[in-house]
Amino acid sequence: MKYFLPIVHLVVRRYRPSDKAAVLTLFCDGILEHINPSFYNAISNPVNVGVALFLSMAGYMLGGGSTLWALLLAGAWVGLVYYCCSQLYSSFVRERLRTDMQDIPGCYLSHPDNCFWVAETEVNGRVEILGMVAVVAKKVVGGRDGEMSGELFRMIVSTKCRRTGLGSRMTQTVIDFCKERGFSKVVLETSSIQTSAVALYKKLGFSHILSHTKTPGSVWATKGHSETYFVPLHLTRSRHAG
Repeated sequence: MKYFLPIVHLVVRRYRPSDKAAVLTLFCDGILEHINPSFYNAISNPVNVGVALFLSMAGYMLGGGSTLWALLLAGAWVGLVYYCCSQLYSSFVRERLRTDMQDIPGCYLSHPDNCFWVAETEVNGRVEILGMVAVVAKKVVGGRDGEMSGELFRMIVSTKCRRTGLGSRMTQTVIDFCKERGFSKVVLETSSIQTSAVALYKKLGFSHILSHTKTPGSVWATKGHSETYFVPLHLTRSRHAG
């Protein structure tokens, strides 16, 4: 049974090494939960529906009018689409656990313009990590000399506290952090199937600037596309400025 926590009990703070196990669990759960929406999006695409129907008819004819063969061939296609969606996200998790998520302090906390935050609360006397987000400073291509932006990464909110405002709070934490450093904008990339995340970012003032389908994995298994958003910042004086 799901339960929801009042946002007033949540504290957003910088990551500590002792958070690692909880953060990795939250990361894995948060990424792998996209498998089913990705599958539903892919299998409802007209191309995949057509392939399933074709295989069903072929099975029916090759099996001498057997309904079982029709179901087997169509089911095999559906299973293959699900497998590809599953592998897409599972391989992403494996790669990230081998790289940046394995060394969060080194990748996100070793430079003053990068950061990694967690949201924690106390449940039945035990502290739980229920959210995470990171930002990485990047030079703006084609921008003014020294112009920097912050790229929002690894935004995940536990299912235990969805729709409590935590996503907005963590995104605003990133925006405020970037304003303090005089960055010109905050940029992020998400997928079209993450409709709640897209709605949140638009509500906070982010504008869509790019869509692409350069996603690892088979094209027919990932019919969703990636979307890039940005929000311009009203610059405050950078504390690094002279």
